[in-house]
Amino acid sequence: MTSMAAPFEILVSRIETLALDAVVNAANTRLAPGTGVDGALRAAAGPKLTEHTSSMPPIEVGEAVITPGFDAPARFIIHVAAPIWIEPGPEGEKVNGLARCYMSAIKLAATRNFETLAFPCLGTGVYGWPRGFACAIAIAACEEALAEAPSIKRLVFCCFTEADANLYRTGMG
Repeated sequence: MTSMAAPFEILVSRIETLALDAVVNAANTRLAPGTGVDGALRAAAGPKLTEHTSSMPPIEVGEAVITPGFDAPARFIIHVAAPIWIEPGPEGEKVNGLARCYMSAIKLAATRNFETLAFPCLGTGVYGWPRGFACAIAIAACEEALAEAPSIKRLVFCCFTEADANLYRTGMG
């Protein structure tokens, strides 16, 4: 664990293996099966997750919804839809949308009095966000949202690679 302001922790791991109150899924607005983090979480949770999300209404960019974790180690999965960086549109709106993903997930976790929550590097896969930029947005949004979420004692930035983890370490340094 890297030392930094509590309750942040940087972990190089696979998010679908974490046994926490909740992990955050990089979902699409339709909550339809996808690749990357979404595919990994669906594989860990089993078919009941897709059965559940197929009956849910679409979500807006930055909105958070919750499902059980089913067969995954996490008790719950919070689904957020990041804006797609590589699509046309105002950069400021995209930045605000990505920040809202983190803030709405933390707010939802706090309403359930969750103590532990993990985020992947949202938007940095097929949605094309530059990793360092997305990391800075994640840290700032989480710092802001945690002020209103006293129940959260451990917030994990779950990174797929050591290179991603170093971006968080640098961003918090």
